[in-house]
Amino acid sequence: MLGKIFTLAIQLKTLIRHFLLPSLTLAFLGSAGLRIPAQAPPTAVPAGGFSQEDYRKHALTREGDVARGARLFADEQKLACSKCHSIDGRASKAGPDLFAVGDKFGRRDLVEAVLVPSATISPGYGTFIVETKSGAEYQGILKQATDAGLQLMGADGKLVSIATADIREKRGSTISLMPECVQAGLSLQEFTDLTEYLATLRQPESTLASNHGMPVLIPSIAKPVTARPFFSQELKLPSSRVQTGLTALHQVPGFSNVFLVLHQKGMIWRMEKTSTGEDKATFADLTGEVFSERGPNGLLDMAFHPKFHENRKYYLKYQVFESGRVATVIVEKQFAADFKGDSGQPPRRVLKIESVAEDHSGGCLQFGPDGFLYIVMGDTGPHNDPNGHAQNLQLLLGKLLRIDVDRTEDGRPYAIPADNPFRSRVDARPEIWAYGFRNPWRFSFDRVTGDLWLADVGQDREEEVAIVHRGENHGWNVYEGYEPFSNQYRKEGQKFTPPVFAYKRKHGNSITGGFVYRGDKQSTFYGVYLCGDYTSKRIFGVTQENGTLKSVRQIGTVPLGLVSFGADEAGNIYVIGYEGMIYRLDFSESRFDEVKLD
Repeated sequence: MLGKIFTLAIQLKTLIRHFLLPSLTLAFLGSAGLRIPAQAPPTAVPAGGFSQEDYRKHALTREGDVARGARLFADEQKLACSKCHSIDGRASKAGPDLFAVGDKFGRRDLVEAVLVPSATISPGYGTFIVETKSGAEYQGILKQATDAGLQLMGADGKLVSIATADIREKRGSTISLMPECVQAGLSLQEFTDLTEYLATLRQPESTLASNHGMPVLIPSIAKPVTARPFFSQELKLPSSRVQTGLTALHQVPGFSNVFLVLHQKGMIWRMEKTSTGEDKATFADLTGEVFSERGPNGLLDMAFHPKFHENRKYYLKYQVFESGRVATVIVEKQFAADFKGDSGQPPRRVLKIESVAEDHSGGCLQFGPDGFLYIVMGDTGPHNDPNGHAQNLQLLLGKLLRIDVDRTEDGRPYAIPADNPFRSRVDARPEIWAYGFRNPWRFSFDRVTGDLWLADVGQDREEEVAIVHRGENHGWNVYEGYEPFSNQYRKEGQKFTPPVFAYKRKHGNSITGGFVYRGDKQSTFYGVYLCGDYTSKRIFGVTQENGTLKSVRQIGTVPLGLVSFGADEAGNIYVIGYEGMIYRLDFSESRFDEVKLD
């Protein structure tokens, strides 16, 4: 997320994908099998005589008629929404499936998605442009990509196949295929009716799996945990037009008041808390190397070597654009001798993993209690994981990896730990520790039990949290959370590990993983796993027993998009707001065991 966990360039304060998250796109121009002309620039006042603000104000202040809105949705003469969008959860058409879209988005966001379609484009549904050697140009939604070629889908649902040998250039675009001003053919009341109908598309309880781990209701605690600003200033790039992009915060080991804050564009700041406030300095500037132009890409996370004070080594995970493709890299770098900045020495590239569709890169790396480096990778798309990346053990996509960065082996700049579960299999990559993930957005180890908690951003229905063990298959894309998703890559006799906890769209749609609280041992939150949702900004507390959900509570909210959590050596928990603020959670006046009574 950073998917559906998130596209990190938004105008609605909604992270597109964690992180992660499906946006509303009502129609696409043209067919993927035809050459598509460029869109005309939008006008302030369309032909219908009403401005965007007129439509916006009417839809937000007046009541609409659901039945009339449903007829408009299906009217192929006016909008033809149903040609591009299914509403049954199958996601079989060119546009995002609108099943439960009323749970995913508020009325204001639904209105904005129609009025400004390029502002929020769901990962997997961005425009993909292909130029052939014969001079033809195709635009559409990428549905398949293999060594042999790729497939694009247009608004009519038809696929066009283009052989790799025929492709001169292919690229993504930040412009939606949905045309501007689709509302121009509607009256103000018709636009309001359409909005009303979309708002009623909610997830019926009968469609949910009957499972203890996915409760219909998540109670709130009586007194919410307070999120207090930790730094007095917002952390932004002054030269960036989009003033957003924080991705992570880490305390520098052994320095209780020194933190590194990561920005998506490739900037790392050193923040030191002082008696009078804080001192901010540039630790490292990787903006010239990190690729963050499209989708959930950029500088995502960092980890410190277990022997950091001896070797000063740290590791970064970010995207690069090389040879015409986006790839995720893990690099080893070193602190300066005074521990106040990067040494400036050339980095050592440990691992490079090429993406397929620029999405779902996953967002975390950490050293485990065993001293090995764990790295998570998402399936990288396209939408639905049509190639079965997450189930394919010959690929590193959709996997949790485990490597030894202190040794080299078989020509690799790292070694494979002896007890990795697939080390001895010829049909599997030995780096894999567990698999079956879509877009994991943060994992962490419980510092007391060693349990590995991982949050995986869902696609259409569920967000999930799991405890991951050696060799497990966590289901994607055969399962999404607790529900069957596809049988295409199901294998006879295969066992799948269910999540500990999952939630439906009414609670949020882009999960952010956190930490088990191990601060004050007298606190009722001690031992509670904390996670949250980027979009709804809710913070959840989860307890489990033997991998089964014991309790879940909503313990508070934060003002900004919840892109990440942080934890220091004392056990304090921090929340990173994508828009530029860091908060510390104050548990002192709250109790996990006291539930709010309605």
